[in-house]
Amino acid sequence: MTAANARRVLALPRLQLAAKAGLAAGLAFLIAPHMPGAAAQYPYYAPLGALVAMYENVAGSMRQGVQTLVGLAAGIGLAFLLFSFGATPLSIGIVMALGVLLAGLPRLGAGRDWIPTAALLVLLVGGNNPDDFSFGYLFQMGVGVAVGVLVNLLVFPPLHFNAAALSLTELRLALARQLEDMGAAVHEKWPPEHEDWSMRSDELARSARSVREAVQKADASREANPRRRFHPRDMDLDYRNLRDLERVTFYIQDITEVLAAVIWNKDMPFTIPLPYSEPLAKALAAVGEVLSAEAEDTDRQAELSTAAHAALDSLRARIVSEDADADAPGAAESILLSLHRILRAVEAEGR
Repeated sequence: MTAANARRVLALPRLQLAAKAGLAAGLAFLIAPHMPGAAAQYPYYAPLGALVAMYENVAGSMRQGVQTLVGLAAGIGLAFLLFSFGATPLSIGIVMALGVLLAGLPRLGAGRDWIPTAALLVLLVGGNNPDDFSFGYLFQMGVGVAVGVLVNLLVFPPLHFNAAALSLTELRLALARQLEDMGAAVHEKWPPEHEDWSMRSDELARSARSVREAVQKADASREANPRRRFHPRDMDLDYRNLRDLERVTFYIQDITEVLAAVIWNKDMPFTIPLPYSEPLAKALAAVGEVLSAEAEDTDRQAELSTAAHAALDSLRARIVSEDADADAPGAAESILLSLHRILRAVEAEGR
């Protein structure tokens, strides 16, 4: 196991989920023998139900538990349709085939995998008393699901707001670093000695996707969660910031591809003339500083934003100056346009 995998396994949310799963399974098994009728004969299905219902958020626990019970009921019903034929290779094959077909129905979610499983258990384990087995199986799974949902609801129900906020910040810093590294590359003798920035385009796209998943996870953790009253968060703002950063990621990817092509692709019809290198490097670095500044420090943000606009104006003046080659500046103009879009998107954050 790598260090990264070990940290993921031992992360606090995972440890909390594991502890609650253990607590729910133990409570379900403690309660199971006291259930009425034939259900008391099958106590081992209660902890299984608790485990099935244990999810990373409360709404997910409820949804997964209900879907599982629906899938079990469908599987049991399917088994009873063919129970008169007994547990033969033909009947088992037919039940499995029909179970897999039913599992393709929409909205079954986690329950789809339980349809063939439940049908097979009724046929093979139900024996001569499928009614009692089916009742006990479904009832005890329901008990376990109820216990699992209650434990997840009452024992520190998770809110993933911090992870979402941290992911947004990390993406901003990664994008700022990319701009700053490209600004440094423009200063170097071409081709630059450092070229790792030119290979980060896919990495930035993956980071943006991970941030979207973190924000969606935080949003889902609010549903049916009583702690949201004491920990309010403007998820609409998070989504707006996310969309802004996704646009910024796209623009920075475009700058990366343009700049890398100009440097290393000899067939590139455009160049960035030497007189542009200084103002271009300053513009890249200035916009990167705006991205890396803390959003809460509005005065610092305003100061850096003003400096960035000045740097972009300087680059634009250099491009349109009379001593520039009118046929050459296409690549620089493309980068300038992307930098303007980045700055506009960053300045829109929080609004």
